Amino acid sequence: MRSLIGVIVVVAVVSVVSFSLPPKMHFSDQFDGATLDSSSWNYNYGDGCPDLCGWGNQEQQIYTDRNVSVSDGQLRILATHEDGNYYSGKITTKDKVEFQYGTVEVRAKLPVGRGVWPAIWMLGHDIEDKKWPACGEIDIMEYAGKNQGTIHTSIHTSSSYGITVNTKVSKLEGIEEGFHTYKTQWSPNSIKFSIDDELVYTFSPKTKNENNWPFNKPFYLILNLAIGGHFGGHDIDDSIFPAEFLIDYVKVYKN
Repeated sequence: MRSLIGVIVVVAVVSVVSFSLPPKMHFSDQFDGATLDSSSWNYNYGDGCPDLCGWGNQEQQIYTDRNVSVSDGQLRILATHEDGNYYSGKITTKDKVEFQYGTVEVRAKLPVGRGVWPAIWMLGHDIEDKKWPACGEIDIMEYAGKNQGTIHTSIHTSSSYGITVNTKVSKLEGIEEGFHTYKTQWSPNSIKFSIDDELVYTFSPKTKNENNWPFNKPFYLILNLAIGGHFGGHDIDDSIFPAEFLIDYVKVYKN
């Protein structure tokens, strides 16, 4: 009897240890090289026309690869104003790094000025078939330079999109100063958003269906710096350019 108790205790300890193991790294980019890793990232190009002019939000920027660079251990997305046009950069991991559930952590420094709209976000991998918003969207961080000290974290689904009710506006004085960490923890039950490890918003509908929870499939990452538009604002301050969105690292852990 004493031996059996010992076995039970050992099994219980092993189970606890296994449950406490840290999440597994699924993807990481520290941007240590001299160029963007093309095995993980894609460039977006143009102004969205003819299918989605202004990228669906009356944004003013034209995306190019020359506005995206890697140096000094950082990804740099540069917004410029040249010859009456705005240029910027947008990269995605579509078809290259996609995952279902886990934690996304991005350390970044925001650009400043009226008209900038940097974002860290995710879309469902089936967007060609399901289209937006049915594919689902997870906005880890959105910032409008016209509203300093304010970060938006949002969810877009068929049941609420655009000016969605599933959002949190966090007032964070000085968020433009230095680097900050933006994190999303995504599980089958909830999506939690944190800024500098402080929980700011949890999305977890009690009843989940295809209209409010299209999050039971792989998603991919997007990093971009938009100019103007419905969210960034149409009153753009041209004196702020060039404006730079800096990303120190991107990490994805799977549970």
